[in-house]
Formats: sequence, C-alpha cells, structure tokens
Amino acid sequence: MRMEKRSTLIFPNICHLHLGISMQRDLCGAMTHDAKLCMERPRKVGAKWTSKHIAPDEKVETFELDYDGKRDRWNGYDASTYAYIIERYEARDEARRKYLKDQQLKKLEEKNNNENGEAGVSDEEDDEDDLRVDEAKVDESKQMDFAKVEKRVRTTGGGSTGTVRNLRIREDTAKYLLNLDVNSAHYDPKTRSMREDPLPDADPNEKFYGGDNQHRNSGEALEFKQLNIHAWEAFDKGQDIHMQAAPSQAELLYKNYKVIKEKLKSHTKDTILEKYGNAATVEDLPMELLLGQSERQVEYDRAGRIIKGQEKALPRSKYEEDVYINNHTSVWGSWWKDHHWGYKCCKQMIRNSYCTGAAGIEAAEAATDLMKANIARKEATEEITSPMEEKRLATWGTDIPDDLVLNEKLLAEALRKEDERRREERDERKRKYNVKWNDEVTPEDMEAYRMKKVHHDDPMRDFLH
Repeated sequence: MRMEKRSTLIFPNICHLHLGISMQRDLCGAMTHDAKLCMERPRKVGAKWTSKHIAPDEKVETFELDYDGKRDRWNGYDASTYAYIIERYEARDEARRKYLKDQQLKKLEEKNNNENGEAGVSDEEDDEDDLRVDEAKVDESKQMDFAKVEKRVRTTGGGSTGTVRNLRIREDTAKYLLNLDVNSAHYDPKTRSMREDPLPDADPNEKFYGGDNQHRNSGEALEFKQLNIHAWEAFDKGQDIHMQAAPSQAELLYKNYKVIKEKLKSHTKDTILEKYGNAATVEDLPMELLLGQSERQVEYDRAGRIIKGQEKALPRSKYEEDVYINNHTSVWGSWWKDHHWGYKCCKQMIRNSYCTGAAGIEAAEAATDLMKANIARKEATEEITSPMEEKRLATWGTDIPDDLVLNEKLLAEALRKEDERRREERDERKRKYNVKWNDEVTPEDMEAYRMKKVHHDDPMRDFLH
C-alpha cells in the first residue's frame, strides 16, 4: 500500500514533465475549480490523464461594483424568480378554496339527506341557491381570517403572553415607495413622515395619500396650531399661561379671546356704519344719483374701457420734479453735446455749477472760437518750420548695399559698445538684471556687429581674442 500511494503521488509529476499536461486541471477536467469544490462523481483516473469526458469550465463572472453596489441588499436578485413564488401561493390558495368548497358540499348533502330522507330528494334549484350561499360564506370567512391579523406580545412580567390587533395591513404601500425619484418628496425615516405630496401630478380622485401636510392643515390640527400660537403670544405679553402645563386653562383663555375679538370687531363695524352709513342697505337711491347728468361725453368700448372723453393722467415719477438748484431754470440733463450732459439754460457741463445765463453762453462760445484760432495758428507754424533731420537707421538685411557710407567716429563708438556688450555677456557677475532693448539700429551699429561676429566656419576663429 505504501508503494501504491507513493506511485500515485509521483505519477502526476511524471505526466506533467513528459506529457505536458497542466496540473491545474481537476479530476473532471475543468480548470475553474479544484478537487474539493468538484460536484461530479469522483473518477478512478482523472480526465487530465485519460483526456476523455472532460467537463466544461464554469462561467465565472466578475463585477466591479461601486460603494453603493457593494452594499445593495438586492444586488444579484432576479425579479423573474418572484413569479415562481406567486404561482406557488396561488396554487396553494386554489387548493385550499377547492378543499373548503368540497367540505361545504359534503355538509350540504348530509343535511339534505337527513331532512329529505322520507320526503325524497329536494329540487335542484334549492341546492344551487344553498351552494351559492355557502360559497359566499366561505369567501367572507376568508376575508375575516385575513382581517384578524394578530400579534403575540408579552403582557406581564411573569412571562404570560397576549394577543393584540396588528393595525397595519401588509398590502399597503410604504410612503417612500410611492415615488422612487430622488428629487421627489423628502421622507424622514426617523419620524416616518413625508410632508410633501410624493405624486403631485397624479389624479386626485385616484390618490389615497397626498403627504402629511394635508392632515396638518385641515381639521382640528389647524385649531390646535392656533391654540399653541395664542399661548406663546400671551406668554410673551406677560400672562401666566402654558400649553403643556395647564392645557385646560390655555383653551379656556383662547375661547374667551375669540369671544372678545368678535365683540370688538362687531363694535368697530357698528361704529363705522353709524358714522358713515351703509349704502348697500339703502333701498331707495336719491334722485340726484338716478337722474344725474353732465355735459361731458365719454365713449366706451365693448370691454368697458374708456375710448374718448377722459383725459389721460400723466404718470408721475417717484423722484422730485421741477426742482432747480443753483439758480438754474432747467434740470441737469436737458442739454447734450459731444457725449456730455449739461444744463440747457447756461450750457454748462459741470453739475454743481452756478447758472451764468446768457452771459455764460456767450463766454463759452468765445472761448471755443479762441481755442480753434490757436489750433489753426499752431498748425500753420508747424508747416512753415523746416523738417527735422531724420535718424540714420539701418533698413537692410544681411546684404550690404553698394552705396553705403559710414561715419568713422560713429563706427569706432559702435565697436567700443559692441566690445563692452560682449564682455558683459562673458562675465556673468557683471550681467545686469534689468535689460534694456534698443530697437533703433544705425548702419554703424550693424557694421560693428558684423565685424565682431564670430563665424564658426572660420579656421582662424580660435586665434581671435
């Protein structure tokens, strides 16, 4: 036995080395599970050695779920399996209904046999009526059984239990399931309340729940709210009243308050009627109103709007009108010139200026004429003077023009500046931070740059210093 066990342990290694068969296969030939998880009948010789009847690999699906998906209690649930559960329950109810019907028929036959043993068999119509009555009783008994949903609770500390009615019907839909939209009415799970209507666009005749606010704003709830508000306001005004400590006292004071309020309202109404009268209660109108006439003619259209005969009222602004400051006779903004506002009376564009009248207008026109004359004289003077000498700037590219004439002094100065610039570039310690650029390049500067420029293809460039 030891030799057989040793041979069985060594044999897979030999097959693995010489036959090239993978060691990951199970005895059935599948690659997706090991021998412990294999559900097939164990084989004497595995499929990886015989290469016969190789079992197919299982389909392994992997899902990458997010935070909510990992914690979803209905993840992986197939809704189609619920139909099988419904069929089972319906089949059980049908069998129960058939059994009860058979029992009722048996009792009916026994009753008829006992009553009509000597008189014979009764009529078939009576039997059918009795059968219908018994079926109705069966259905009614089923409904009563469903309504008698009871729950066993512990009533005393000694361990005895009692039954109480469970008032919740299991067929009722929960509030938070009426509308699964995230942006619908908010549901508070702690208080189990939903203030707003979850289905505002639904037919009101078909809705049985419209939110908790419909109960909060109707019936005695509104009166209770007003009672609380009255208690709070009375307490703030100095009365010793508290709704929770003395509810009867608060309610009595609220009733007295309503009676006094109604009396005060009726007294105020009577006082106003006594002083001004009530035209609605007068039966006969005075003749002055019935036969009143005027010389003004007013025309109306079919809608009752006035077409002709009444002057239109000009709309008035909320700001002050016709208010003049600093001796002005017009308001600011009554005059416009050259994109500027001003006063029309004196044609001034300074808002807080003092009005100068016609004299100010004449002075402003004279100043304008003088300014135009000075501008014209200046332009004439500039035309007479000789034009300034233009700067000599380099306007060519890499090619040197043939008629180029250079100034020797300026060229020597340009060479000196070019040497200083190159020394500053070589010495980093003397390099300035703020670099100033000069875009105006003279012919001497261009020639100095060309003379000092190093040509890399020059064989003598290493000897230049």
